[in-house]
Amino acid sequence: MPKFVIEREIPGAGKLSGQELHAISQKSCGVLQTMGPKIQWLQSYVTDDKIYCVYIAPDEETVRRHAQQGGFPANKVSRIRSVIDPTTAE
Repeated sequence: MPKFVIEREIPGAGKLSGQELHAISQKSCGVLQTMGPKIQWLQSYVTDDKIYCVYIAPDEETVRRHAQQGGFPANKVSRIRSVIDPTTAE
């Protein structure tokens, strides 16, 4: 199943409290439960003004539907084509 990186523009994201991040996470998980097992949230990275999320989903449309149902921005959705790390250089 394809993986996607979702770029979410959220001004002040890096200043969100633990409680706020908890609430956002709960909302996302609730939407995922209603959508079924074909979409999975792997992890997210919070920066100053954006959150980058990694999802497994059958297609971009499914990722965007999750964002819409959850009320989350999905400013850019990119399919991951390859994963590399330092061992790739060996």
